[in-house]
Amino acid sequence: MDAQPVIELDHIVTRFGTQSVHDGVSLSVNRGEMVALIGGSGSGKSVLLKELVGLIKPTAGTARLFGEDVWAADGAQLNRLRQRFGMLFQDGALFSSLTVEQNVAVPLLEHTPLPKPECLRLARLKLGLAGLPQSTATKMPSELSGGMRKRVALARALALDPELLFLDEPTSGLDPISARAFDRLIRVLSDGLGLTVFLITHDLDTLLSIIDRVIVLADHQVLADGTVAMLQKINDPWLRDYFSARARIEEL
Repeated sequence: MDAQPVIELDHIVTRFGTQSVHDGVSLSVNRGEMVALIGGSGSGKSVLLKELVGLIKPTAGTARLFGEDVWAADGAQLNRLRQRFGMLFQDGALFSSLTVEQNVAVPLLEHTPLPKPECLRLARLKLGLAGLPQSTATKMPSELSGGMRKRVALARALALDPELLFLDEPTSGLDPISARAFDRLIRVLSDGLGLTVFLITHDLDTLLSIIDRVIVLADHQVLADGTVAMLQKINDPWLRDYFSARARIEEL
């Protein structure tokens, strides 16, 4: 595995008025890793992700992707950076007025000189990569199940052959069988395509099955960074409750 950091956050401070969200958050993700970010509701996980992709500017600190300072980049530089990563939003964020293949083709139409027929052909290939049959290509998002819409959103995130994939709660709203199938798909794609994956999740089964490393946000900072086994040994109230919740469910 290449040890070059793909993601670097250095002493990130985020405040909205008098509300402090982050107070010196530092972390890094190396090329080829699959890393999960966890934390309680309101701990600032999604805000941190938006700071990384250039949607929210932190109050202080540095966010770097591929060694480039996201917030020092001009418009052209930021656009080039965004073509190197894919993003799957929590709700999928599909365009309801476009067909499935048209949704997946949007990044290709926006960022490449390819003609529309070629973009649609490539979109169908990405749908296959995400485990969807070709028959879904001409359907509307409203005609698909929640799990299939997640896969369409994943296909769109993969449209430009990114090096880095951001996933925001990828298994939320899915039944346990669909969630585990989605986890396996992400792991296969990460290993097969050499993707670096950074995801936000509350799903303990995701951590236990596919994640290399877990970063925990708490009290505006990074509480812990390590494997699931390492985190289970930390004497912290939130982490104890998080891991004991699974044990209680298994006892039912």
